[in-house]
Amino acid sequence: MTLPTEALDIPTPTWRSDEEVVMVEDMANRFMSEEVLPHYDRFEKQEMVDRDIWEKAGEAGLLCASMPEAYGGAGGTYAHEAVIAEAIGHVGVDGFGLALHNSIVAPYILHYGSEEQKEEWLPRMASGELIGAIAMTEPGAGSDLQGVKTTAVKDGNHYKINGSKTFITNGQHANIIIVVVKTDPSQGAKGTSLVVLETDGLEGFERGRNLDKVGFKANDTSELFFNDVRVPTSNLLGAEEGRGFYQLMEQLPQERLLIANQAICAIERALALTIDYTKERKAFGNRVIDFQNTQFRLAEMKTEASVARVFVDHCVEQHLKGALDATTASMAKYWVTDLQCKVMDECVQLHGGYGYMNEYPIARMFRDARVQRIYGGTNEIMKVLISRSL
Repeated sequence: MTLPTEALDIPTPTWRSDEEVVMVEDMANRFMSEEVLPHYDRFEKQEMVDRDIWEKAGEAGLLCASMPEAYGGAGGTYAHEAVIAEAIGHVGVDGFGLALHNSIVAPYILHYGSEEQKEEWLPRMASGELIGAIAMTEPGAGSDLQGVKTTAVKDGNHYKINGSKTFITNGQHANIIIVVVKTDPSQGAKGTSLVVLETDGLEGFERGRNLDKVGFKANDTSELFFNDVRVPTSNLLGAEEGRGFYQLMEQLPQERLLIANQAICAIERALALTIDYTKERKAFGNRVIDFQNTQFRLAEMKTEASVARVFVDHCVEQHLKGALDATTASMAKYWVTDLQCKVMDECVQLHGGYGYMNEYPIARMFRDARVQRIYGGTNEIMKVLISRSL
């Protein structure tokens, strides 16, 4: 069997050769294979990963790996988060929303939270007691975050939050949610703030339905409603109101890099599965891989995947140095996710009719790939951001 990591002949980058990173990668692959994969078909059907899987991930040290040890994390870097996220993709349990919890939600608290906030929330996120989500998108505001309508109005030493959010990853499980709000709607982007909600027993907070998606079935994705929800003003992220848009812009490059990491590992897995399938499947008395058309298509995909892997590894290395700019992160997100969708389509074609059957992993991967070009900022928005560098 061709393993995803063997599908390409790419030298291991320096950041990935670190002994601790290798150890975390092995641990993550083992955890996903032993604890998540055996139940994954059930998770897809129930459209949610079991709650206790999160707690087991916390016990295994796979939650908040890049958070400092002082706050319950493992004291690692984005390199550790990258190999955990890629283990999810290589094993094929893509709907487990751990990467968002680790690499998107927790960093906002680490970078912008007060000492009290970090001590209160991060250790509980590392244990799995708290599952994180970030509520940006609204029914009328997606990639255009300046169009957010949810408000947080001061009422004494509390905010009163009103509004709704949609397409929120981890939305059914999450009990700590960073909400993008307008604290001063008259100021546009400058009136945007981030407020943290612990939702357990929170009056006025409601979860809508678990949304029926095309792919990523195992990931709970929800509508959220805020009806005069009162939270302390001390739950504001940052020392002052109106910093939310800047905080989002500072953290979005890592989110987009994470999506590129997810895309390349899915590409590698699809390629490995398709190579194996074409070696086993026969047509007209020959193996499918013996036809020149198959060889050419696989050669093209391997070449493009190799380019993508080198680029993504370069971006991770730059990010670890603090040198990954928004333009390059946008390039990685847009180009690798476009390639992911192209590769999945080609791999389904090479599987023939079986590729359209849900019992074959490539069918699920084909469905799961499509949203990668939408969330984290659509690929059209990525091109707008890249064009500003011209």
